[in-house]
Amino acid sequence: MLFPVSGVDVNPFIPPLVAFLVSSVTASAGVSGAFLLLPFQMSILHYTSPSVSPTNLVYNIVAIPGGLYRFIKEGRMAWPLTWVVVVATLPGVFLGSWIRIYLLKGEKSFKMFVGCVLLYLGIRLITEFTGRAKNQKTQNKALQQKFEEHMKKIKAESNSKMTAGLPVDAVVKTRTFSLKKIEYDFWGETYSFSTMTIFVLALIVGLIGGIYGIGGGAIIAPFCVSILQLPVYTVAGAALAGTFITSIAGVIFYTILASTQVGATANVSPDWLLGFLFGIGGLMGTYCGAYTQKYLKEKTVKAIMAALVLFLAIKYITQFFS
Repeated sequence: MLFPVSGVDVNPFIPPLVAFLVSSVTASAGVSGAFLLLPFQMSILHYTSPSVSPTNLVYNIVAIPGGLYRFIKEGRMAWPLTWVVVVATLPGVFLGSWIRIYLLKGEKSFKMFVGCVLLYLGIRLITEFTGRAKNQKTQNKALQQKFEEHMKKIKAESNSKMTAGLPVDAVVKTRTFSLKKIEYDFWGETYSFSTMTIFVLALIVGLIGGIYGIGGGAIIAPFCVSILQLPVYTVAGAALAGTFITSIAGVIFYTILASTQVGATANVSPDWLLGFLFGIGGLMGTYCGAYTQKYLKEKTVKAIMAALVLFLAIKYITQFFS
């Protein structure tokens, strides 16, 4: 089947199948699959024009809403953190889209950029085996165990399906929200951090997301958990919301550019059909990956992912100099 916007000629079952397999594995490691789908499109489908970035963002638009709804419904959204991430990522993604079209339009230069992002992600996966990362993981597991035990207790006492969904302490409660500081309570603990720190980080992540075609949750979430010492239960929703908004804004901006003089000289319009097929596969794969996570060895999954990501990073970086 020929996709006229991208020029890709592939069996229509291949994109959702690949997205399903990729997201199943990456979800098990707690990472979005969008950053691996772009290399697949470039290296296997030979889709290297600027429009591959917004097409990759379409994947996020289709795959994310289900998970985001779950976080909102369960009251695990740290809204001050979410709003700062959203507000900061928007100008970043607009600037990133401009850089992609004007400065990284060439295949070699764009692959060099992708290689650098993959190199960072690969190194981050490796560092998760270090002592500090293991300590943080132990804290997260303790929090998760406390959460699950409390849920079982409440269900046993009520002997019926809960309507509220969560115990009172498991809901994020905002204490302070200002330009200087964000502070909230979760599970009887108070977490505080600088508003400007998150703003600057989200701005940079939005810039990267606009160029690459990823939302940036894979960058924001680890920073908040490892550096700011925030519980992953409260960070995931905010990172997901930032990724979702960034993806929508990026696709809209690229679509607008497609109707300008820029669009006449470069293919910048997203391939909606191709992106939708990737998104459908990603939606199902993320669900299955979250379910099968407990049956897989996390170290093995992350080791395989790190090796693959570093291989792609080195490949793209060396291609720039060849």
